[in-house]
Amino acid sequence: MSLLDLFKLAAPILLKGTGYTLIFAFSAMFGGLLLGFALAVARIVPSRLCQWPAAVYVSLMRGTPLLVQVFIVYYGLPGIGISFDPLTAGVLALSLNAGAYISESLRGAILGIGRGQWSAGYSLGLTYAQNLYYVVLPQALRLAVPSMSNTLISLIKDTSLVSVITVTELLLATKDVIATTFRPLPLYLAAAGIYWVLSLCLERVQGRLEKYFGRGQAV
Repeated sequence: MSLLDLFKLAAPILLKGTGYTLIFAFSAMFGGLLLGFALAVARIVPSRLCQWPAAVYVSLMRGTPLLVQVFIVYYGLPGIGISFDPLTAGVLALSLNAGAYISESLRGAILGIGRGQWSAGYSLGLTYAQNLYYVVLPQALRLAVPSMSNTLISLIKDTSLVSVITVTELLLATKDVIATTFRPLPLYLAAAGIYWVLSLCLERVQGRLEKYFGRGQAV
């Protein structure tokens, strides 16, 4: 089989796998943003009852392999009566992992806002929560754009790990084609190229977001 015939055969399957990869990555990013915001706020509020659980969670998620977390969600939780289909388990595991990294990005950005901004809000009569929501968080989000964009790029690549729970994302789709054509090198190179193109596109979006939010302006 020529390379042209091989890619004609593989293209629809790889494109379908790419679609699942994007669904996984963006779904996990959305879940990670929600969780990351909650964790970031928990770690900066003046209450140890909030800070310590959030800090322990972040430490656990950042200190253990993502593949182990996928196994725990898909294979481990059914042992205590909680089970998910492969698609849901994959998104959940990626979201829980991404949330820990996003929370650190947001927390660092929030802490990077000058104390004068907090003081200005308090002088207007805002409460702590109002100050955080209306004054500090919008500026912190601008500062966190690069790191959160990097998290999304990492998620694109990390979706390959959910192939171990039989989700037909890009890597597993590539393996399926290899199993019938026995041409691993060109197909793995094609998959790598797709991951690279997706990452390049996200890097361009990141650049536009940084420009839109005025990255580099004084806070």
